[in-house]
Amino acid sequence: MEQPTYRKPDISLRGAEHVQRYRETDGRIGYEWNGVPILLLTTTGRKTGQPRTSALIYGTDSDDYLVVASAGGADSHPAWYLNLQAEPDARIQVKDDHIPVIAHTAGPGERDRLWRIVTGYWPNYDAYKARTSRTIPIVVLRPSGR
Repeated sequence: MEQPTYRKPDISLRGAEHVQRYRETDGRIGYEWNGVPILLLTTTGRKTGQPRTSALIYGTDSDDYLVVASAGGADSHPAWYLNLQAEPDARIQVKDDHIPVIAHTAGPGERDRLWRIVTGYWPNYDAYKARTSRTIPIVVLRPSGR
């Protein structure tokens, strides 16, 4: 079986620095990363109750925002995803727009269609999928305040 193509991203801006630069500039720095858009997702820490923010690649499906809990194909889910499972109410920042959202994991009825959308803008998700035995969750972030 042929392995999916992996394109090595530029990771010069990532993690806490990415979040900080994005916030400071309302996304002028950090919104576009390796040719794809980035949003900031703020969840409530499931252990601490404190806000936790991650910079994530996103796409859209109608009015919903899509993020993928790939962790680069790691065998465990990223912390932000576990936080959303514990508390699905969250906030996103898209450029200078701050949006309250409610998260849910795409179910079997929508997953295949959404996987085609997310791999359309970030083909590396197919490579990440090949690295792990877990099902990589697609998270739908539905605006709750609009």
